[in-house]
Amino acid sequence: MDIIISPIITEKSMKDAGAGKFTFKVSKSANKTQIKTAVEKNFKVNVVHVSTITLKGKTKRTGTRRMEKAVAGYKKAIVKVRQGQKIGLFELGEESK
Repeated sequence: MDIIISPIITEKSMKDAGAGKFTFKVSKSANKTQIKTAVEKNFKVNVVHVSTITLKGKTKRTGTRRMEKAVAGYKKAIVKVRQGQKIGLFELGEESK
């Protein structure tokens, strides 16, 4: 089972990355302990704190006939790492400033 699905790259998550908080889309069945160990193993950092939130799915209208399409919900984890440590995936956006 894959715990970490993908990083979430938005303006807010890039701003939080400067403060040592990194945001990931994670498996719905993952708990905070599993997320912590997966991040520490994959990115070689020390995790201090993990916050999670489950986002509900919703419907969006698309196309010329305004057909409704279901968008699945997902679980998001915000991981705080030890001061001075960074995760390489989030450094790309900081260089363009």
